[in-house]
Amino acid sequence: MKNEEKSREAGKNNLQFDFTVDKTTKTVFVNREFAAGLSLVWDAFTKQEILDQWWAPKPWLSKTKFMDFKVGGKRFYAMVSPEGQEHWSIQEFTSINPTTNFKMLNAFADKDENPELPSSEWDLNFSEQNGTTKVSITIYNESLDRMEKMIEMGFQGGFTMILNYLETLLPTLQQQ
Repeated sequence: MKNEEKSREAGKNNLQFDFTVDKTTKTVFVNREFAAGLSLVWDAFTKQEILDQWWAPKPWLSKTKFMDFKVGGKRFYAMVSPEGQEHWSIQEFTSINPTTNFKMLNAFADKDENPELPSSEWDLNFSEQNGTTKVSITIYNESLDRMEKMIEMGFQGGFTMILNYLETLLPTLQQQ
């Protein structure tokens, strides 16, 4: 029997949103549809100036210190609380297939870019059908302890919240 937790939410436009935790494989699966074109959703996940507008649960803010979106490149960023408390993370891009897929290693870090191991491996896939873009994210954790810590820290609620922020941000980006 799989030790699995799953939730499904439907957006106001009946867009797909699934969040599944599989403790047996130490993997989180997230599928989310957006009412926006593929290139715009891709940009929202791969451009620092857009990421910083949505990649933190409110009232926290995302602050990227640097980002170099290329294979071997990194994004070093913090989620900053209203009181100024910073939680740093580093993402290293390991594979990029423009507009369809990118993979990265993600680790919590200190303010000097020293990663806290173990990390997690993210595999993000993008596809579009009839003006709706689906993002399928697989997050594999090197250890069950890391995954449980991530879930305990509120990852499911926080990630759901930020994906909802992205949904509301996309129409404003389309107008620019």
